[in-house]
Amino acid sequence: MADDGSASNRRDPIKSSVGNVAGQRRRQQAVTVAKERRELLVRAKRLCRVGTNGGDEDARVENEMMIDEEQPVLEAQTVKAVEELKSAVQSQGKGAMQKRVTALRELRRLLSKSEFPPIDAALSAGAVPLLVQCLSFGSPDEQLLESAWCLTNIAAGKPEETKALLPALPLLIAHLGEKSSAPVAEQCAWAIGNVAGEGEELRNVLLSQGALPPLARMIFPDKGSTVRTAAWALSNLIKGPESKAAAQLVRADGIVDAILRHLKKTDEEIATEIAWIVVYLSALSDIATSMLLKGGILQLLVERLATSNSLQLLIPVLRSLGNFVSVDPKAMLTILVGGQNTEENVINVLAKCLRSEHRVLKKEAAWVLSNIAAGSIEHKRMIHSSEAMPLLLRLLSTSPFDIKKEVAYVLGNLCVESAEGGDARPRIIQEHLVSIVSGGCLRGFIDLVRSPDIEAARLGLQFIELVLRGMPNGEGSKLVEGEDGIDAMERFQFHENEELRVMANSLVDKYFGEDYGIDE
Repeated sequence: MADDGSASNRRDPIKSSVGNVAGQRRRQQAVTVAKERRELLVRAKRLCRVGTNGGDEDARVENEMMIDEEQPVLEAQTVKAVEELKSAVQSQGKGAMQKRVTALRELRRLLSKSEFPPIDAALSAGAVPLLVQCLSFGSPDEQLLESAWCLTNIAAGKPEETKALLPALPLLIAHLGEKSSAPVAEQCAWAIGNVAGEGEELRNVLLSQGALPPLARMIFPDKGSTVRTAAWALSNLIKGPESKAAAQLVRADGIVDAILRHLKKTDEEIATEIAWIVVYLSALSDIATSMLLKGGILQLLVERLATSNSLQLLIPVLRSLGNFVSVDPKAMLTILVGGQNTEENVINVLAKCLRSEHRVLKKEAAWVLSNIAAGSIEHKRMIHSSEAMPLLLRLLSTSPFDIKKEVAYVLGNLCVESAEGGDARPRIIQEHLVSIVSGGCLRGFIDLVRSPDIEAARLGLQFIELVLRGMPNGEGSKLVEGEDGIDAMERFQFHENEELRVMANSLVDKYFGEDYGIDE
C-alpha cells in the first residue's frame, strides 16, 4: 500500500511531500498508537459494565459503581467468588446450574464495579480455567453470557492479564457462530475485541484460530448492538500493521456491500465503528480500496461529513477520506467536478471541520485538503477559490504546530503543478502564490524553518524557494528578508541534515549572495 513514488514525484518537492511522505505517515498512524495513544487505547479495550441484554441487574451494577470500595476488600471478595465458582462447577444434581450462574454473576459483578477491576486476584485464584469450563457447548445461555462477560473484563486488563485468556479463545470464537444466541455471540465478540486490542501478537493468534470470518458475518444485519460490537472488534482485529487481515476481510462474501449499507444508515454509532473498519482497509489493502471506491464510498463519506456533528464519527470518516484521496486523487476529482452536484459540498464540509473547536478535526481536515491540493489543477483552483482559503491562512498563523504543518502542506501544494520532462523543479502557479503570500502566510512558513521538526523545516524551505523564484518583479527576496528569512535559513549553515543544509545554503547563496542589494 505504501507509495514508492515515481521520479517525477520525487522532483516535485512540495507535492511529493504530501502525495508520498504525508500519505505514508497517515497510513502508518492508522496502525500505530504512537501519536494518538490515549484515543486508540480507549478504542482498543472496553470494560463491560452493562451487559448486552441491558437488564435490571446490569443497571444495578452501574449504580454500585458509585461505591468506592477499598481495593484489598474487593480483591478478597474476588478470591472468595472464584472459590465459590470452583465449588459450583464441581457440584452435580438439582440446582447445580443455578449455583454456577449465581457464582458467575457475583464474579462478573466484582469485575465490573471498579475502574481498576481485581483482575490479578481473579487470575491468581484460578478463574480462567473455570470460566473456560463454563463456556462449554450445551451450557445454558445465562451461564455462557456470564462467563463471556467475566472474560471480557479480564481481557480489558494489562497485557499479561489479557494473555491469560489464550485457553479461552477457541471457545469464544466458536460461540460467534450462528448457533449461539445473539447476546452470547455479542459478548464473545466484545471479549475478542479486547484481546485483539492488546496488540499484533494476540491478533495473529485470533486470526490463526479463525476469528475473522464469523465476526465479519455478524455485521451483516441492518441494525442492533451486535453489529456495533462486532464492527468494533473487527476494526481491532484488522488494524495491522500487517495487511493480511484486511485483505482477508475484504474477500469475505458480502462484506463490501455491508460496509456501504451501514454507512448509508442513520445509526451513527454503527456508522462510527464501520468507518474505523474503512480506515484500516483503505490504509492497508489496495484491493479493498479499489472495491470500496467502485462502490461509491467517497460520496457516502462526504455525505456523512456534511450531515453529522458527531466527533466520534467525523474522525474516522475524515481519515478514510484522506486515505482514499492519497491513494487515488482521480477518484476525488469525479466527485469534485463529476456533475454530482457536490462540487462545493466537499470543500465546504472540510471547511466546516476547519472551523471546529476540536483540534483533531482541524488537523484531519487539513490533511485531507493537502492531499486534494496535491492533485490536478482543477483540485487546486477549487480549493483556492473556496471558503476554506481564509480559514487556512488564519490557521497557519494561529494554530498549534501540528495543525500549522498540515495547513502548510495545503497552501504549498496550491502553488505548484507537477513537473514534466527534464525540469527538476515544480512549475509555480503564480496567481495562487501571489494571493497566498499577500494573505500574510510567509511568516508562518519561516516559523516552520525555525522549528526543530525536520519535515516542517523542509516544507518551510521549499515554500521560501517558491517565493524567491516565483514572485513577480523579483520581490521575493525583499519579502523573505523582511520576515527575517535569511536568518532562519542561515541556522542550517552547519546543520547535520545534509539535505536541509544544502537547500538552505544554496538559496542564501543564489538569492542573497555578494551582489544582493547592489542595485539599491
